[in-house]
Amino acid sequence: MANLIYYNPFDELFKDFSKVRMKLDVKEDDKSYTIRAEIPGVKKEDIKIDIEGNLVSLRAEVKQEKEEKKDEKVVYSERSYGMASRSFTLPTEVDAQGAKAEYKDGLLSLSLPKKANGSAQRVAVT
Repeated sequence: MANLIYYNPFDELFKDFSKVRMKLDVKEDDKSYTIRAEIPGVKKEDIKIDIEGNLVSLRAEVKQEKEEKKDEKVVYSERSYGMASRSFTLPTEVDAQGAKAEYKDGLLSLSLPKKANGSAQRVAVT
């Protein structure tokens, strides 16, 4: 008797897209750090930014929209849902009070001024 093997060509093609990912660019000048993070499909209300000294933590949740129509079923879905997070340490502490965050078209932009002494703070996204 032959064994049947299930093969879906989309599994290999899209296996790396099964998670929500956050890609970063970090730049520095004498006075501040500039961070740009790609977080597509997220609402700005679902982004959390925490700063403690020189540790920056980003979290974002992509929520699944439930749109059901009568006599319709999902055959295949490649869209990702879930939580994405990144934490990284900068060379110097950040002035969390002066930090600015903006989210537009799937791109989070952070401006983080440098500071000698810092404290924990959550940054609001506009």
